[in-house]
Amino acid sequence: MDELLWEPAPVPRRGPRPAFTLADIARAGIAIADADGLAAVTMQRVADRLGVTKMALYRYVPGKAELVALMLDAGLGGPPALSGLGWRAALDTWTRALFTAFAAHPWAIEAAVGARAIGPNEVGWLEAAVAALTGTGLRGDEMLDVAVVLVGHARNLAAQTAPEADAEGPLDDAFAALVAGREDRFPALHAALSEARGGGHQNEALDFGLARILDGVAVLVAARAAGATPAHPVA
Repeated sequence: MDELLWEPAPVPRRGPRPAFTLADIARAGIAIADADGLAAVTMQRVADRLGVTKMALYRYVPGKAELVALMLDAGLGGPPALSGLGWRAALDTWTRALFTAFAAHPWAIEAAVGARAIGPNEVGWLEAAVAALTGTGLRGDEMLDVAVVLVGHARNLAAQTAPEADAEGPLDDAFAALVAGREDRFPALHAALSEARGGGHQNEALDFGLARILDGVAVLVAARAAGATPAHPVA
């Protein structure tokens, strides 16, 4: 599978040219998944969309796992340009771009978990995050952990705004609708939601969480610069 993602077969110089490329196959799968979800993606439906038989498609892609890997790498695309940005602005831009990619392709949230093949675009995202933190004084494991936390935040918030999760509107609005008429049962939640609505601060979990994560990273970066290691907070 790695060869399919990382070393696609070269176009033959002689004989008939392939009817389509791996990129064409990925786009066909993405179109189906965007419209009907990941479960709707089958080799037969992708073959139908490309106008070939399923057996012809198998000559390019061995099965659905490989197809989904191609789709995910193409759907995420490459990371945003971060050149010239400080580490915090770079990671802010990076996380928002990743959130946008997941929100545009909700099926990718499901596809990007568990043991699976990982393509060059996905590795490129990790490279960009680590590069942004290079020179901050953080250890390699810390830079990787920062990236993992930010990926989780982006993916989690994208999942909460996916169409199937968004039937009742944004999350804060959905909770407000559930609490309405039950204020005596959920007084603290009702008060918090009312205050958020009155201050115009509803549905800001992406911004809030990202800022708090980066605040914590800034504390660690400052400690490294001072030659100290902050103590882990005690609950």
